[in-house]
Amino acid sequence: MRKVYLTLRCEFDPEGVVRPVEFLWEDGRRFPVDRVLDVRRAVSLKTGGRGIRYTVRVLDREVCLYRDGDRWYLEAP
Repeated sequence: MRKVYLTLRCEFDPEGVVRPVEFLWEDGRRFPVDRVLDVRRAVSLKTGGRGIRYTVRVLDREVCLYRDGDRWYLEAP
């Protein structure tokens, strides 16, 4: 597994809570985030690193996005 760093479009509510809305894949494809299912501090066991894990639904699939400081990534084969 490897970390794929992404460009994300996010929304912020008045309290400063971040909600990912869409991400851009390496090849330029855009993927909308349909729903945020869970947000928690977590460690990426497959690639190492820690941060905030956003479990989201994208195109009827559950995907884990990781926020490590100001950078976002997901785990890919």
